[in-house]
Amino acid sequence: MGHHHEHHAVKNLRLAFFLNLAFTVFEIFGGIYTNSIAILSDAVHDLGDSLSLGTAWYLQKKSNRKSDAKFSFGYQRFSLLGALINSVVLVGGSIYVIYAAVERIMYPESSDAEGMIFFAVVGVLVNGYAAWKLTKGKTMNEKVIGWHLIEDVLGWAAILIVSIILYFKDIPYLDPILSLLITLYILYNAFKRLRETLYLFLQGNPTDINKQEIEKELVNLLGVQSIHQTAIWSLDGEHHVFSTHIRMNKNVTAQESYQIKKNINQILERYKFEYYTVETELSNEDCSMYKQ
Repeated sequence: MGHHHEHHAVKNLRLAFFLNLAFTVFEIFGGIYTNSIAILSDAVHDLGDSLSLGTAWYLQKKSNRKSDAKFSFGYQRFSLLGALINSVVLVGGSIYVIYAAVERIMYPESSDAEGMIFFAVVGVLVNGYAAWKLTKGKTMNEKVIGWHLIEDVLGWAAILIVSIILYFKDIPYLDPILSLLITLYILYNAFKRLRETLYLFLQGNPTDINKQEIEKELVNLLGVQSIHQTAIWSLDGEHHVFSTHIRMNKNVTAQESYQIKKNINQILERYKFEYYTVETELSNEDCSMYKQ
């Protein structure tokens, strides 16, 4: 199932990359044709998105490689690297759009409203389809790219609304004001995603795993005295790693020790860890990591 998700992620990112690249060329033509700075600024933004999507596609594909002598846990964290790069690009792109919107407020210009309506409809459909594909993804990389595309969908929706209004009444300030509001909203979510990605990069405990709950289950097993040095971290936001030291009761027999290890494995297998390592110790063994 995990391999299926990873292959699916690569296909989604590849589709989004080619759609976005082709649409960027389409946007540049549309911005020049309609004299719309909103469309041209979105074209520049989409060009950055295309570069980000290409990077994300490459890194997601690389992340599917198995472990080797260089990376003992495999290449899954490369997907997280892609999420980090794209979060930064999304923040940078949003700041640029804000700058363009403010400039448009200061120096308003009339645009071809009818042409804008056509390009906006196409923009919503193309970016909406790509965003729908990626927001259903499992990896952090797909989710971050999904926000790239949701930003574009909302931006094109704003352009569509404004172009319809401009078709009936020339109010050039509407375009940059709506773009500004939407971009501020997207910027808020971009910072949120960036914070989540950095948290995983710094090996914070995955939010979908309750460390205390697992420790409680393990320490309540018959024959277990205590648990220490528990660590949980995530490779890419979806695949997690677990390790701990378990101290068994005094005078545990070899048969009882075998049963304790079997019970431990049964508990940890329920959590679907990508890797887990358990060090078992007898109560009279010295562990440098054990603190009373």
